[in-house]
Amino acid sequence: MPRLLKLILCITLAFMIEAAVSETVPVMASSVQPYHFGFKKSKNGELPSIAQEGFMNILQANEAIFLGDTEQKELYLTFDNGYENGYTGKVLDVLKAKKVPAAFFVTGHFVQDQPELLRRMGEEGHIIGNHSWSHPDMTTLSPEQIRTELDKVREAVAGVTGQQAMSFVRPPRGIFSGRVLETCKQLGYTNVFWSAAYRDWETDRQQGATHAYQQVMSQLHPGAVILLHSVSRDNAEALSSIIDDARKQGYSFKSLNDLNVKIYR
Repeated sequence: MPRLLKLILCITLAFMIEAAVSETVPVMASSVQPYHFGFKKSKNGELPSIAQEGFMNILQANEAIFLGDTEQKELYLTFDNGYENGYTGKVLDVLKAKKVPAAFFVTGHFVQDQPELLRRMGEEGHIIGNHSWSHPDMTTLSPEQIRTELDKVREAVAGVTGQQAMSFVRPPRGIFSGRVLETCKQLGYTNVFWSAAYRDWETDRQQGATHAYQQVMSQLHPGAVILLHSVSRDNAEALSSIIDDARKQGYSFKSLNDLNVKIYR
């Protein structure tokens, strides 16, 4: 091969390598960039949106759940159970009476502290999801540490309920990165966020069942994934009315196992 041609090929290859490296750096940086899940709330029946939050493509690339089929008047109830505050039993009573499925995302603390409630969730047909063992900011963890957090919950739940597999995970505090979602997906989980929520987790700022009812009902929209915290007295007291009046509006309650259409907007 002529020396000139070799030189040209070498220079071309060098430029290609430099370009490839420069292109991969931002991707790697974005994969570990932490995001706090946020969204534009639904009002007056309008659909919620994550289009302005900067992470929509990350959720979509990892097939995470934010919003279900917006052509169907279906609702998905999900609860975060970091610890027990005396209201999960009442929540389960209402769900059983109304024949409504739900998903409960549990931490290691809840699994160890409330085995009877955990068993009841499984026996009554609800999804038990993974909310990590110690509720950390998972963007600060390595993939191996994330696996450990999730495996400990899965194994502990299996020990209590006999349920061997877990299909859904919710990153603690809604903090995530591309690496977190990708790691969870590789471990066989579907990441679950939400399209309807309110500030309900502060146990010293409960404002009554009417407040909880209004907060949830004002955000209802087709395909809504509703996040509630089971530590809230307000939620427990409002849940029956929320279910009844949502049904009066033509909504039905579905399991996350039935959520087959994921919308990103």
